[in-house]
Amino acid sequence: MTALEFSNHIQLAAGSLKPVAMNLTRNADDAKDLVQETLLKALSNREKFHAGTNLKAWLYTIMRNTFINNYNKITKRSSNIDSSEYLQYLNTDDRFVTVNKGTAAFVMSDIKAAISKLNEEHRKPFMMYYIGYKYLEIADKLNIPIGTVKNRIHIARKELKKLLQVYGD
Repeated sequence: MTALEFSNHIQLAAGSLKPVAMNLTRNADDAKDLVQETLLKALSNREKFHAGTNLKAWLYTIMRNTFINNYNKITKRSSNIDSSEYLQYLNTDDRFVTVNKGTAAFVMSDIKAAISKLNEEHRKPFMMYYIGYKYLEIADKLNIPIGTVKNRIHIARKELKKLLQVYGD
């Protein structure tokens, strides 16, 4: 499909974009902007469109993704919290200690030592869960019921909490 043919098809389909944009934005000006941005993206990404596929669906997808991206940008921008009042109290805590890599190394060695002290039947499911396995996957791999997996992970956490109590409150 040539660029001219593609532009003509886009112009024909553009009329059906306006109601969808109005439905998404609920504002006439924002809807016009969304349609315009959608058409611009479609024209600039012409090579990504495959002839024979549904052009309207492709345009609707571009519009929906553009709307979602714009919405996410707006919500991130408007959700900034004024932390200037908090920042004045940041370093006033008497227990404030500069955290550096040396401190982190000590903490990690303590955590590893605490994990090594766990009973094997508790350590193995806990470490699998820590790595990213789901409860059901752990149960399948270890060939034990899912309730047992949950219980062993719970016990491991309680045990680690006791062993690492120095890092608590």
